Order: sequence, then C-alpha cells, then structure tokens
Amino acid sequence: MKKQSSFAITALLLILLNSSVSAQLRANFYRNSCPNVETVVRNAVRQKFQQTFVTAPATLRLFFHDCFVRGCDASILLASPSEKNHPDDVSLAGDGFDTVVKAKQAVDRDPNCRNKVSCADILALATRDVVVLTGGPNYPVELGRRDGRLSTVASVQHSLPQPGFNLNQLNTMFARHGLSQTDMIALSGAHTIGFAHCGKFSKRIYNFSPKRTIDPTLNIRYALQLRQMCPIEIDPRIAINMDPTSPNTFDNAYFKNLQKGMGLFSSDQVLFSDQRSRSTVNSFASSEVAFRQAFVSAITKLGRVGVKTGNAGEIRRDCSRVN
Repeated sequence: MKKQSSFAITALLLILLNSSVSAQLRANFYRNSCPNVETVVRNAVRQKFQQTFVTAPATLRLFFHDCFVRGCDASILLASPSEKNHPDDVSLAGDGFDTVVKAKQAVDRDPNCRNKVSCADILALATRDVVVLTGGPNYPVELGRRDGRLSTVASVQHSLPQPGFNLNQLNTMFARHGLSQTDMIALSGAHTIGFAHCGKFSKRIYNFSPKRTIDPTLNIRYALQLRQMCPIEIDPRIAINMDPTSPNTFDNAYFKNLQKGMGLFSSDQVLFSDQRSRSTVNSFASSEVAFRQAFVSAITKLGRVGVKTGNAGEIRRDCSRVN
C-alpha cells in the first residue's frame, strides 16, 4: 500500500511540475524575436520531406528519444561521444538529424532570427510539421525551450521503452515523465508511420519460446509475411514498415492492426492483448477523431518533459555542439 501511495505522490508531483513548465512555454514565444519561425521551419521540413519520406518517422522518433533522456533539450543532437552512440539510439535515421540541421540553417539565414531559436524548439516544430505532412493532426507547439549542454551515452541506459516491454513496464517508464497510460497508447500510435529493423522483432517470428517458434499473440499470416521480409540470414539492420496497411499515412490503422494481431513489437501487441489497455485501443481503432485528440494532448505533454527555460541551458549556434 505504501509503495502505491508513493507512486501516486510521484505522479502528482510530475503533473504539477508539467503544469508549471507549460506556463513557461508558450506558442507565441518568438512573436517579437523571430515572428516567421514556424513558416521558415515548415518550409524547410517540407523540402526535406519531398526528398525522402523517411524524414517523417525519423524526426518523430528523434523527438521522442530526445525528450525521454534528459528532457526535450536537443541533447540527442550533440556530436559523439553522446546519447546517439548508445545502442538504443544508433538506429535513429540520419534524415531526422538532417531535418533539424536544414531547418536551423533556414532560420539562421534571417538576420533577425540568427542564434535566437533553440535547436530543441526547432525539433519540436519539425515534429509537428512531419505529423501534418503525413496526414496527421495540426496542433499549436509550445515554445521557449533552451538547449542542453550535456549528452552522455550512459544517460540513455534504461531510459527508453524496449520492443519486448509489457504493459507494466511501459506504464512505469511513461509515468516517470508525467504521462498516463492513455498518453502512452496515443504516442505508440505514431508507429503508424514507423519502421523497424528485423533484428528488433526476429525472436517473435523464429524462436519465441522452446515450445513455440512464433509468438501466439501474432497473427499467423502476418508472421509468415514477416518471415518472407526478414529471412533468418538477413542483415538485422534491414527495416520494414510497422504499419503494413497504410505505412505512409498518419492514421488510426495502427490500432486496427493491433485488433488483428498485427502489432510488430510485443510492446505494440500487448496494448491490445492486455485487458487493461484494450478498451483504449478499441476506442482509437473505431474513432480517428479520438486518436487524433489524444495524440495532440500526449505529444504536447511530451514536449514539456524536463525542459530548460529562462537562463538554463543555451541557444546553440550549431545543433551538434555546445557554444
């Protein structure tokens, strides 16, 4: 009982902290210093997206990985040795980093904006823009983050959800950042435009357990399709779409796939197989509007995690190194 109440107190403190942070962040933060920042970033992101679709999932994943380690402070962007050298981050696609670099260059070409907009804010804006470009919801982005000066490989350890996590593990990790189970499920819906490397789920289709080669929660037809796309001897770095039905569209198909046993990771499928989260999956599967509203709420809360504001941190001139 004591453990439950201390967990509840911690969650309450995180909610209060989030509320105070949201008061410091605001959508019109650059209204006087760089009023066109959103248009400039949006145009740069659109140009990058037109070159390669990978821009979208790569940028979205980069934002999530940044926020879950040291908060949303662009520490993931710092040059090696840093967070991005940890095994959980080495698979982050270069197109996500390049999106921020291109957007930062575009912003700094305006003499009025040069060195006034943080890399952390540019990443938050670019994330919203790729969601919109793939058909997802448009939403106001709270701004005013400052860039962190520290990034270590060690800080990533045990900080990011793993493909084999169960519901308790997912909820515990997200709750650390003031995010609820509903927030976690909504953010998991971003996998609708995601891709994953064969090595991250091969156990589910080849050697799940001594008695079962294939995970019983996995749709058998889908499992056999995955075997064709990821043969045993294939390079484990080969990537496939996480949403086999509409991989280039930000929609609620991810949740409809979970209902059919077509979640790529165990941590995806558990959202439906565990009774405690199934009703939320069903709600998002039946209502695109419900999913979109929950996603906007969750990603806004995610964007407040551990932010540096005021005089903390800095505004990096180059996103890959401290000033």
